[in-house]
Amino acid sequence: NRNPTATIFKSEEVEDSLSPYIASFSSRGPNPITPNILKPDIAAPGVNVIAAWTPLNPISEFEDDKRRLPYNIISGTSMACPHAAAVAAYVKSFHPNWSPAMIKSAIMTTATPMSHALNPEAEFAYGAGQINPVKATNPGLVYDITEADYADFLCGEGYTAKQLQVLTQDKSNCKVKANEKAVYNLNLPSFALKINLTIFSHVYHRTVTNVGSATSTYKARIISPPLLEIQVKPNVLSFTSIGQKKSFSLTIEAAINVEVMSASLIWDDGSHQVRSPIVVYGK
Repeated sequence: NRNPTATIFKSEEVEDSLSPYIASFSSRGPNPITPNILKPDIAAPGVNVIAAWTPLNPISEFEDDKRRLPYNIISGTSMACPHAAAVAAYVKSFHPNWSPAMIKSAIMTTATPMSHALNPEAEFAYGAGQINPVKATNPGLVYDITEADYADFLCGEGYTAKQLQVLTQDKSNCKVKANEKAVYNLNLPSFALKINLTIFSHVYHRTVTNVGSATSTYKARIISPPLLEIQVKPNVLSFTSIGQKKSFSLTIEAAINVEVMSASLIWDDGSHQVRSPIVVYGK
């Protein structure tokens, strides 16, 4: 038939009862370089995404395909990345003076929790959870990181002053010696702990900055399995101004016999729920 016809029907939305879950092609943790820093950070849409496409290539994987279009339906982490980048830009449009660490914190602590029942690798598959652009603009509290904090972290990882100066482009020197404390205490909105013993105890130190209501009080809430004992001190943080900082410690104690255990810390003021994932894992 030289004159084919087609009928366009109204599209039908089909709900996937298992979603959201992480695609098989997405890389999993744990972090191979710094195992006590959780990776990935966040999950974002990356399957069957309509996106721009170069007209220099066919829209399928077949070289004989002559079709050329400025768009295509694509899957991959290269589709999830622009979603995350766009959300970062969106958050910055509301808060132009925020540091990259503050923006990252806002994105992670407001993410929608995902199910470890659907994702056996749990946080090593989805990080803090599924990205939520609207909530990320109003996180309540953020975990900020300064250049000096990053320098201390690199020194703790064993960088020499010479190596550090290549990155800082100044006369920076290492104030701390190579040790794991600098890694554990990097002010990230997540907690990861690799252990070799079944019985252990470890303390983290964090600082949060108030970016919500000027006068607010946050109470710590822990969600964890019975085998993990997690304590936060102090467990109440009261703020009297925007930009005010408060520090706390988080202690994990346990006797475990499983490979991975997941928990979370939530700072709650009644309006904001500032959630940080906690992961303890063995070899």
